[in-house]
Amino acid sequence: MISELLRALQFGDSMFPVGGFTFSNGLEAAISGRVVRDPPTLAAFVRTATRAAATSDGVALLEAHRGTRSGDPYRARAADRALYARKPNEELRAMTVRMGHKLAQAGARIVGGGTLGGWLRAVTEEATPGTYPAGLGVLFGELGVPEAHAFAVHQHGVAVMMLGAALRLMPLHHLDGQAVLYAVDGSVADDYRYASGLTPAEMSAFTPQVDVLAANHVRAHVRMFMS
Repeated sequence: MISELLRALQFGDSMFPVGGFTFSNGLEAAISGRVVRDPPTLAAFVRTATRAAATSDGVALLEAHRGTRSGDPYRARAADRALYARKPNEELRAMTVRMGHKLAQAGARIVGGGTLGGWLRAVTEEATPGTYPAGLGVLFGELGVPEAHAFAVHQHGVAVMMLGAALRLMPLHHLDGQAVLYAVDGSVADDYRYASGLTPAEMSAFTPQVDVLAANHVRAHVRMFMS
């Protein structure tokens, strides 16, 4: 259990080289549009993002994890394709596949083995899109990290990505950011209990405001982040 915990911490770390620091998950556009302007509105926006991630990205992660643990790689690929089809805008699709491809390369090189090598080949040959959540599910499934912990690492990572961007985009005390993270992480257990019972057909993320902000961000003249 100690080794599994340490590996979850390693691959889920915000500094792990998959390029997460280059994305804001819609936050840059939200701050530009004054949707987010202070710690309370930041907390609400991040919580909305993690809730949406739980019922879409999180479901794909759990399916990929379960497929890997049961020796069924096609279950992971099906979840990957289902998630990619539900990404409605260009930036969020680019974010999830760029991070996913980097994770697939890292997993195959660091961990090795047939499962991760096969996943990387499928991604490279475009047999599957290679989204980050599905890749994380495959990686943690191969490492024996329990699915609840894998889900928690992903959800924590979504919040950390956005709060790291917030520190560069708006006046925000580091401790205010940590307070938001503490509150948002407190919802992960409830989100897991809900998401773990969903099927891929029930995967969804209804966030029209975020979709509009992301569309506006594509056309922004000046921007710091890729999403």
